Amino acid sequence: MKIFLEFQALRSPWNIRTLCRLFHQYHRAFAPLNFSDYEAINRCEKEVPEYFNFASDVLDKWSQIEKERKGPSNPALWWINGKGSEVKWSFEELGFLSRKAANVLSGPCDLQRGDRVIVILPRIPEWWLLNVACMRTGVIFIPGTTQLTAKDICYRLLASKAKCIITTDALAPAVDSVASKCPSLKTKLIVSESSRAEWLNFSDLFKAAPAVHNCVKTRSQDPTAIYFTSGTTGSPKMAEHSYGSLGLGFFLCGRYWMSLTRSDILWNMSDTAWVKAAIGGVFGPWFQGTCVFIHAMPQFDPGAILNTLCKYPVTTLCSAPTGYRMLVQHDLTSYTFKALKHCLTGGEPLNPEVLAQWKSQTGLDIYEAYGQTEIGIICANRKGMKIKPGSLGKATPPYDVQIVDENGSILPPGKEGDIAIKINAKRPFTFFNHYLDDPVKTASTIRGNFYITGDRGSMDEDGYIWFMGRSDDVIISSGYRIGPFEIENALIEHPAVAESAVVSSPDPIRGEVVKAFVVLSPSVKSQDPKKLTCELQDHVKKVTAPYKYPRKIEFVQQLPKTITGKIRRNELRKKEWGQI
Repeated sequence: MKIFLEFQALRSPWNIRTLCRLFHQYHRAFAPLNFSDYEAINRCEKEVPEYFNFASDVLDKWSQIEKERKGPSNPALWWINGKGSEVKWSFEELGFLSRKAANVLSGPCDLQRGDRVIVILPRIPEWWLLNVACMRTGVIFIPGTTQLTAKDICYRLLASKAKCIITTDALAPAVDSVASKCPSLKTKLIVSESSRAEWLNFSDLFKAAPAVHNCVKTRSQDPTAIYFTSGTTGSPKMAEHSYGSLGLGFFLCGRYWMSLTRSDILWNMSDTAWVKAAIGGVFGPWFQGTCVFIHAMPQFDPGAILNTLCKYPVTTLCSAPTGYRMLVQHDLTSYTFKALKHCLTGGEPLNPEVLAQWKSQTGLDIYEAYGQTEIGIICANRKGMKIKPGSLGKATPPYDVQIVDENGSILPPGKEGDIAIKINAKRPFTFFNHYLDDPVKTASTIRGNFYITGDRGSMDEDGYIWFMGRSDDVIISSGYRIGPFEIENALIEHPAVAESAVVSSPDPIRGEVVKAFVVLSPSVKSQDPKKLTCELQDHVKKVTAPYKYPRKIEFVQQLPKTITGKIRRNELRKKEWGQI
């Protein structure tokens, strides 16, 4: 981080001109961005190009446009830490710096096109820089949350066969504790101002790296990123995205749902591990030449967020519904936002009450979208549409969204069924490639001519989609997807637990939280319940990522006697939500 603060201090006109000369000496001239072509491709009115790379085809073209206009404009990236430090990069500077980062990956890190790298970083500029550097080198980017434990990291290294891992001092010890078990891991790169044994130091290598790098030529279907996504059974699955699906596929999202222009400044508060960080922090805004605003804030702080909106000219805010639920608990009328005009949300259902409270106190609507890691934005409330509180909005191009029954037949308006996307002769290019190394799971998403999202819902006569719940057991809390099987596995490792079942439970702030029904071993039934609850919660936090721990634990004599864990969880979930 320090190296970029130093770079800020050197941003004199002379230095910028020097960077420009260096960049343009080795780079071809670009034609202006052809928005009509990108829109037509996303609407399936034109063929997807054989070759596409977001770094060279979009970011470098914005860099050229910046140079030709020679006028003041918003930065491409604007980072603050809330303590007085900030970093601002133009698209020109982003290009220059990301080329140096690309040379670090392809040089000292010895990463080749197609190699995989796990990147576990908080909201610091290096995350964005390395994201672009991976595009330039053809290295496959695998983001991870900073809440991962050593066990989580080990699983991801083994499953992905990643050749390199990049993280900070905070998680380096966890990586070291499992590195010997991961034969594919060859390089460890630390983002730190201090050195660490057996790790390469990004800051040192970055300073010495050359600034000239030729972006690889990638096909639209070449893999660019892998996301670990929780499922109802087993460990998280690996959803592989291409340069087409993850880059090219988010043009319409940025232009219409986000409603972004070059004059906007977007603050997306998603965790860097989730696809929403890519949608709202990279591809959606940068496709439109929009400034990406970042606050390093390690934890959600309503006061700091509101004060930031008053101090900085953020025009567009994107947060999970949980964030808005926490913000409306404050007296919003006592704050005067500097420039906020458009509010977005997604990741979990938005309560109509929160929508109404936000509107009454700020005068602004919240435009909700619904999507998935695998296929991006499926439907949304967009500007110009009537917002029906509680609805997910209407289908977004290029998707034909329908509600279908168990046979894949389209259901009439008002009938509950599976939310699905119609597939014609071939899968939409905006779809993920597949679940890596899991063809059975990939095939299970298809039912006749439909892709099945795994969510239940209905459609009204106006085409609005209404979310009813998951058809599987996945828990969505504060925008985080949590598989119950992972928590049950963690609990059963504790000697006090004989059996457990994990389900979602209603919560006024987070929408839903993890609840565990626990049958205790005979030897521990006499223990203090409150003390044991805390002990089990701490145990789960150590075994898996802390955000997954059960916030509620109920000790029971026995669990429902059913054939499968899925049926058992379904019974308990219905009772918990008052459905039976």
